[in-house]
Amino acid sequence: MLEPLYPHDDGDQIRRALLTLRRGTGLPVAFGGMVQPGGPTRMTITELAGTSTAALRGLAINAGAGLGGKALALGLPLRVDDYPVARSISHEYDGPVAAEGLRSVLAVPVVVHRQVRAVLYGAVRQRLALGDRLVAAAVEAGRDLERRLTDRDATRAALTTLRTATRPRPERNGAGPEWEQVRQAHAELRGLLRRIDDPELRDRLDAVADRLAGAVNRPEGGATVPSTLSPRETDVLACVALGCTNADVADQLGLRPETVKSYLRSAMRKLGAHTRLEVVVAARRAGLLP
Repeated sequence: MLEPLYPHDDGDQIRRALLTLRRGTGLPVAFGGMVQPGGPTRMTITELAGTSTAALRGLAINAGAGLGGKALALGLPLRVDDYPVARSISHEYDGPVAAEGLRSVLAVPVVVHRQVRAVLYGAVRQRLALGDRLVAAAVEAGRDLERRLTDRDATRAALTTLRTATRPRPERNGAGPEWEQVRQAHAELRGLLRRIDDPELRDRLDAVADRLAGAVNRPEGGATVPSTLSPRETDVLACVALGCTNADVADQLGLRPETVKSYLRSAMRKLGAHTRLEVVVAARRAGLLP
């Protein structure tokens, strides 16, 4: 059984993004939250950094309302140099903003798969012209969060596939459409491992991928053979097993085609194989690939 891999919800990613935003922009106050799935489009401010009150915590921002709601509706970064009197936005949230004493504010939507998933704010307590370079730094913090949420989505999708497809009938021995899904998910996991910064999550995903690899073609005695391949050699073989060309593998793993060839040759040498098919078969027999 596959245990949950995320000890925290996406709030930890918002907190990290707020830290990045404050460092990149120099703004003393940052806050934000995730867009609520289902129902009316709105986000809730759940994470605060540099605030002196709790006035903004738990505030539900409707699409189109206020600065953040407008950024949410348009999918564009926005700024106001004097929030209380800004004519470009509506003023449903003037009370909480005034309680925190904010004047100049920017809002950055985080767009994942063409949908706004979160909104990040940066602010200062005096009137200040927020320049383009400062806004660009805030947008970069949003893009960093976008990349991490995209990786989490892909990991969750891969694990969902594993949970629904890792119960094949014994007589199939790794054959059939269910195991093609498993192999696709395994290759995706191997590719994601090298892009995840969280060491605990990376180790747990690595363990899941290893258990999955030995789930079909276990050697005699039921135990998986200790891997003689490096992690990158395994990553390359996982893609090759799906029929990917060297160029495809390079694109998926962020490597140069020449590097892919080198890893593939090394894996062939270690497993005593001479062709792409032989090395995949040998890796599966050894329990290194599903």
